Amino acid sequence: MKQSLQLKLGAQLTMTPQLQQAIRLLQLSTLDLQQEVQAALDSNPMLEVEGEDQAQQATANTESNAQQEPPAAAGEDLNQTAAEEKELGDSDWNQDIPTELPVDSHWDDIYSSYSGPAEGDDPNFERNSSTDTLQDHLRWQLNLTALSSHDKWIGEHLIDAIDPNGLLNTTVDDVATSLQLEEDEVVAVLKAVQQFEPAGCGARNLQECLLLQLKQLPAETPWLNEAQTIIERHLELLGKRDFRQLTRRTRLNEAQLGEVIRLIQTLTPNPGEEFSGEQPAYVIPDIIVSRKDHRWLVELNPEITPKIRINGHYASLVKRADNSRENNFMRDHLQEARWFLKSLQSRHDTLLKVATSIVDKQQGFFEEGPEAMRPMVLADIAETIGMHESTISRVTTQKYMLTPRGVFELKYFFSSHVSTDSGEDASSTAIRALIRKLIDTEVPRKPLSDNKITQELDKQGIKVARRTVAKYRESMGIPSSSERKRLI
Repeated sequence: MKQSLQLKLGAQLTMTPQLQQAIRLLQLSTLDLQQEVQAALDSNPMLEVEGEDQAQQATANTESNAQQEPPAAAGEDLNQTAAEEKELGDSDWNQDIPTELPVDSHWDDIYSSYSGPAEGDDPNFERNSSTDTLQDHLRWQLNLTALSSHDKWIGEHLIDAIDPNGLLNTTVDDVATSLQLEEDEVVAVLKAVQQFEPAGCGARNLQECLLLQLKQLPAETPWLNEAQTIIERHLELLGKRDFRQLTRRTRLNEAQLGEVIRLIQTLTPNPGEEFSGEQPAYVIPDIIVSRKDHRWLVELNPEITPKIRINGHYASLVKRADNSRENNFMRDHLQEARWFLKSLQSRHDTLLKVATSIVDKQQGFFEEGPEAMRPMVLADIAETIGMHESTISRVTTQKYMLTPRGVFELKYFFSSHVSTDSGEDASSTAIRALIRKLIDTEVPRKPLSDNKITQELDKQGIKVARRTVAKYRESMGIPSSSERKRLI
């Protein structure tokens, strides 16, 4: 084959670094964007936070004014302080303290005794419970007991075997085998550990956990004996909510059984969860929607909008005709700063444009609630504002909107279509809201089954299958009808 050179013309779409930066900023969440902005401030000297120079100037003016104060003022302050000290030295309270104490006197004879912490003080000042783990809390109580050092050694191993929920995650036989001890000896120490707070820790199963909590209640607690009987003998029936069998076997009527169940519901199956140490995750809204002059106003959250700009002093040092290394360095950083600010502004404009379009299409939700949500997909918003669906997907991911009805992720307003008898499409989000409304208003003694919910939706002109109702119910974390049944 003969080799030859050929010239071909073609068009190819490439992404410039500036476009890549704009796309990356567009899909960042609020927290990630703040980190990106801080990284840009640290790496680019041309960028600065708005208001920094004014604050520095105010600080400099304050220091300058302080240095210009006449020295006579300082002398006046010293004379005034000396006069106050002389006045305090001649006061009556100084006369009441003797210079020497008798050898046979007591502290309480001279000074009033300590009456405990003042109001608002923490009586447990020796311990910081906010940073304690469950094991730390149990070891602290173990060290306060009168057990022998050998028993405390066994207690340390038992506490190490307690999981974050507060239950013993091994058997007593395994602990005794690993420590080469008799099982009775380990059980005796375990009984002592089970008396610690929080009540129920160290239990080997759910039944023992609940019984330990009941045993630490006052003896005069109403329905205490009946609650212990149900947990000891009929815990399986209680889990199945078979109230008919419970009333027959305990010989209690429904009202009495309801009081016993109310007492049992005050117990916790996970006594160690208060020491989990998990911090709540707070959502910072990107968009704020409010009602003003009979219309919905959409705006960016001013508290989280990055307030950065180009440093005017450094930008003025850049010279066009200078090709020195220092000038090229500053020119490159100036260009990067301008592109970064332009990408930020593009992100804000796109986010505001998408949020405004969502509010316009979901007026029913803001006026009436989730039941009036309209079906909407990404293509609907993309067509309205003239952007690609991938851009809408990036904008609506991990972005949140604060509304009078709560804080919602932008993706919450998108849902699939479900046909109705009227020929119009219903939103799956609206159907979920209707299902939740039906369940919230059901009779607790006779909860609605999935088939009954399907019939109720059919009366409203919404045709959905029973398995679809079950899928929506499970997605909302709502248990089945048998699990929702209760007497109280």
